[in-house]
Amino acid sequence: MSDLSAREFVADFFGSFTREVIAGGDAAAIVDRYYTPDIEQIADGVTLDRQRLIDHLRPVRKNLVFCSYDVHEAIRTGDRVAARFTIHAELRRGRTIATEVYLFGELAPDGRMRRTTQATRDVTAA
Repeated sequence: MSDLSAREFVADFFGSFTREVIAGGDAAAIVDRYYTPDIEQIADGVTLDRQRLIDHLRPVRKNLVFCSYDVHEAIRTGDRVAARFTIHAELRRGRTIATEVYLFGELAPDGRMRRTTQATRDVTAA
């Protein structure tokens, strides 16, 4: 897969997931469309399994108004994906934050995410 289509995959995956989360609906069904049942997502040393990921969506829905993704670099080879992107999030109380993410992931054959390891840093303008 070319770097451009890998970038598009990452932007589409996280962008559509986030739009569905914000729109509401059954959180478990949304997670199951994007992640395998045995998902293991490690972000900054914190591990989320399927249930913890579902639980994490409650505060996201409560606080997030809009989110966009700028994918700076991405590569996908077979079932592996690596990317560096920035999340721009607008929160309910008017605050805007930016978070840079370094992601390494493993995909299931159907394109759902099976494992991710992420490191993040706040890049919100002071």
